[in-house]
Amino acid sequence: MGIFSRRQSSVIERNPALDTGTSGADTSSRSVALDPALRALTGRWTIDRPHSRIGFSVRHAMVTTVRGAFADYDSALYFDGARPSESRADLVIRVASVDTGVEQRDAHLVGPDFFDVRRFPEMAFRSTSTVHEGGESFRMTGDLTIRDVTRPVDLQLDYLGSVLDPFGAERAGFDGTTTIDRTEWGLVYNQRLKAGGTMVSEKVRLQFDISAVRLAP
Repeated sequence: MGIFSRRQSSVIERNPALDTGTSGADTSSRSVALDPALRALTGRWTIDRPHSRIGFSVRHAMVTTVRGAFADYDSALYFDGARPSESRADLVIRVASVDTGVEQRDAHLVGPDFFDVRRFPEMAFRSTSTVHEGGESFRMTGDLTIRDVTRPVDLQLDYLGSVLDPFGAERAGFDGTTTIDRTEWGLVYNQRLKAGGTMVSEKVRLQFDISAVRLAP
C-alpha cells in the first residue's frame, strides 16, 4: 500500500480561520516508464487515520449495499520510487472497531457468526510484491489474514497525488480496491431468501481511501 507519487508535490496555503494530527517481483522486464518525481517520495510512511478510510461493501438481501469501515489499525508503509517492486506494506486492524452505522449489526459482525473477535481480535494484510502497471496504476499482492485463515489477494492501486500540507507534513494519497469471497476466510454465515439468493453476499469489496504521511528519517 505504499504506492504514492507520479506528480510533483504542491503546497496548500494555510487558512488561519480553519485552524482548531517485502520485496516483490522485479518489474524491469515490463519496460514501464517511471516518473523521476517518484524518487523524491522514497521512504517510510504511515496512514493518517482521521483522513483515511479502510472499509468494505457487501450486498444485502440481493437488493441493496451495506457499507462499513474499521477505525482502529496500525500501518507501516515503505515506498521505493526508483524500484517500486521493493515497496511494501503492513496493516493490522482491530476488528472490534468495525462500524456500519447500526449497533446491532456491528455486534453480530464481531460475534462468532462472522469475525469472532474474542478468538481473533485482529486481521492483517502483509504485502509480498508490488508491480507498476503503467501511468498511475499499481498492483500490490499480499497475504490477507482473517480469523485463522491466510490467503493471497491482489489490490488495484491508483495514485491520487502528493502535497505538503499547511502544517509541514508531506502527504500522499491513493485509492485501493479488491473483491474477495468471504467464505474462503471461513466467514460462511448466511440465510436463504424464499425467492432465492441469500441475505448476505459472499462477495465483499474492500476499499482503501488512504492519506499517507511521511515519517521522519
